[in-house]
Amino acid sequence: MSELITPDLVDLGLDAGTKEEATRSLAERMAVAGRVTDLEGFLADVAAREALMPTGMEGGIGIPHCRSAHVTAPTLAFGRSERGIDFGAMDGQPADLVFLIAAPDGADEDHLVILSALARRLADPEFAAALRAGHDAAEAASLLRGDDHRAAAPTGSGPAAPDPAGPDPSGPAGRPFRVVAVTSCPTGIAHTYLAAESLERAGREAGVELVVETQGSAGFSRLDPAVIAAADGVVFAHDVEVRERERFAGKPTVDVGVKAALNRPGELIAEVREKAARGESTASAPASDERERDGVRDGGPAGEGFGSHLRRWLMSGVSYMVPFVAAGGLLIALSFAIGGYEIADAPAVGDHFVWAEADSWAALFNQVGGAAFAFLVPVLAGYIAFGMVDRPGIVPGFVGGAIAVTIEAGFLGGLVAGLLAGGVVMLIQRVHIPPTLRGIMPVLVIPLIGSAVVGFLMFVVIGKPIAELQQALTDWLNDLSGSNAILLGVVLGLMMCFDLGGPVNKVAYTFAVGGLTAPTDGSLKVMAAVMAAGMVPPLAMALATAVRGRLFTKAERENGKAAWVLGASFISEGAIPFAAADPLRVLPSVMAGGAVTGALSMAFDATLRAPHGGVFVVALVGGPVPYLLAIAVGTVVSAALVVLLKSRGRRHAGVAAERREAEPGGTPAVPVAARSGPGRPARPSTKPSPTSQARPAVP
Repeated sequence: MSELITPDLVDLGLDAGTKEEATRSLAERMAVAGRVTDLEGFLADVAAREALMPTGMEGGIGIPHCRSAHVTAPTLAFGRSERGIDFGAMDGQPADLVFLIAAPDGADEDHLVILSALARRLADPEFAAALRAGHDAAEAASLLRGDDHRAAAPTGSGPAAPDPAGPDPSGPAGRPFRVVAVTSCPTGIAHTYLAAESLERAGREAGVELVVETQGSAGFSRLDPAVIAAADGVVFAHDVEVRERERFAGKPTVDVGVKAALNRPGELIAEVREKAARGESTASAPASDERERDGVRDGGPAGEGFGSHLRRWLMSGVSYMVPFVAAGGLLIALSFAIGGYEIADAPAVGDHFVWAEADSWAALFNQVGGAAFAFLVPVLAGYIAFGMVDRPGIVPGFVGGAIAVTIEAGFLGGLVAGLLAGGVVMLIQRVHIPPTLRGIMPVLVIPLIGSAVVGFLMFVVIGKPIAELQQALTDWLNDLSGSNAILLGVVLGLMMCFDLGGPVNKVAYTFAVGGLTAPTDGSLKVMAAVMAAGMVPPLAMALATAVRGRLFTKAERENGKAAWVLGASFISEGAIPFAAADPLRVLPSVMAGGAVTGALSMAFDATLRAPHGGVFVVALVGGPVPYLLAIAVGTVVSAALVVLLKSRGRRHAGVAAERREAEPGGTPAVPVAARSGPGRPARPSTKPSPTSQARPAVP
């Protein structure tokens, strides 16, 4: 078992002005030690994690961390800064203690447990004070390894000790108040365990018996059902969905983001005690107003408003709908490939199926695919409501979606029905319910009342206007021609490439798929343009790495080989590694190529009946040769722009380095490729980097 941290991974004079510079400086030490195989790839993974939520902690601590395929062993690097570095801490205090935690994908569980225990200890003020006072790297490394603390019990091993003053008199039957808690964060390395430690400390101070279940990267041990049953309240501090949440149903619950447990754990405990005193409970632990105030609902980052919540609710519905689209759409596409388009008029296969006839199999695939497609709108509506209020919203949401199909309100009706269902359930959950009726709320009362209200609104109040709007949209698509069609192709192409599988991409894709439920010439053109544009980003990056490989890292060149297949398969996410490493050059380039492809596809009047499949469903394309030409042109445009922008960036970085070297007293320039990677300007340094000391720079 390799050591978690060694003296060469400690920098007691960290010279960095920004968190990016600090992370790079510490990551370079990991690379020199052989713990990181691809510096730029690892830094991209750290940046992606940092984008989810700032890693600054109160008290001058920064903990950038991630799991990465570029890490060979669980590793900690520590830096101490005299001037402080902004890591986005809630108290606004710059971090003078910076801990870079790196865990490999699929790391040994024992190593991750060590990492988790270390992350919890960082919340101890005495531990931090010792690190600030130390002057020897070896001593700091020993302290951080916890050489004398390896037998410490993990979080959740037992309840927090009660206050010496005695049991809390507000607890039932004179015993201490009992709380069970769950903590989790996107990577499950640092915030998960820091939050647990913070809650446990607050519990001890308040004289509360508190047990925490940490759902981290090292797995999680479920709390004993008897412990949960005996609890008087529940605290969820999480940025990803709580696993097996139903175990905690029926108890007073405070549902917040993980940072709330770090910043104000005492308030959370007081909140859950107040709810228990009022007799409040939750049927299925829906997110509370408290959780919304802390900016996290269903895993959202801090500080988001209604617009961000709305986007997440809609994406919840889309994410559950996409498998139905893929399965149903590809089965229908396969049926057309075998039996032609007229197979859609075949009789029911239950009455007319012959094993040896290809047309029977084509009809079977078509009708099974059609059955899957029939679920699209109900699933969309049901899981939008699920994203808003959890399981109580599923029944009203599905019912509303089915009504949208009945009244021919289409996808617009499904979107509205899902939001209505979630809103209705939210209102029902605000009503004070006697304790004797709480048990039947999630299985009877909420589904009954929610379905009735949503059904009334969809059938009588808003269903007809939505259906008319849906029909107007369909008519508009059918009438598209000339410049209007080309402009729509440009917009759809930009949307497909804007965030590479993210919300904007999904909006464009959902718009196209919605047209396939009642296909017209206009909707088939939209589907063709959307799929063509979505293939461009991975194909462009594959082409760019093939023609100008020296502009990319070794890992990016390897990713480029896989991107050929991903792009051909209509998997836009294949370009994400490139965009994460260099977004300012990659994203504008692929958006430009996607816009060109979308415009050309519409100009060529290409049509497509399959919702997925990439080049493998080209037989179902109307006008396949011009369609493939549109994809090729967009790919070349994007690849050329990426190469041009990266080349210019590299030249500018080289000129800047030469100028620094020429200045009086200037430091020798470190080669750009060694410190910054292709297309990234080198950072001036006032001292030799560990990379330049330990090994020659790679030109």
